[in-house]
Amino acid sequence: MKISTEMVEHVAWLARLAITGEEKEQLSAQLSRILDHMDKLNELDTTEVEPTFHVLDLRNVLRKDEARPGLTVEAALDNAPEREGNLFKVPKIVEG
Repeated sequence: MKISTEMVEHVAWLARLAITGEEKEQLSAQLSRILDHMDKLNELDTTEVEPTFHVLDLRNVLRKDEARPGLTVEAALDNAPEREGNLFKVPKIVEG
């Protein structure tokens, strides 16, 4: 499939991209080559191939969500610029 410079210009306009005439020509050629490659891939028989979402077998790598002890009040307030008792002291930001 041939991607015209007008198509590239339209997509650039939709994406709010400013591109030069030389870039339009270059992108037109590159996108046309990509679509030609996709056409070749579409010729392959993939009826026996399972769909995949990723080429690697990925697993969830996050740790288990387990309750753990939190900070003590003193540890949490150690670096507070100002405190009032067991609370952070911050400037008033609401007028009223």
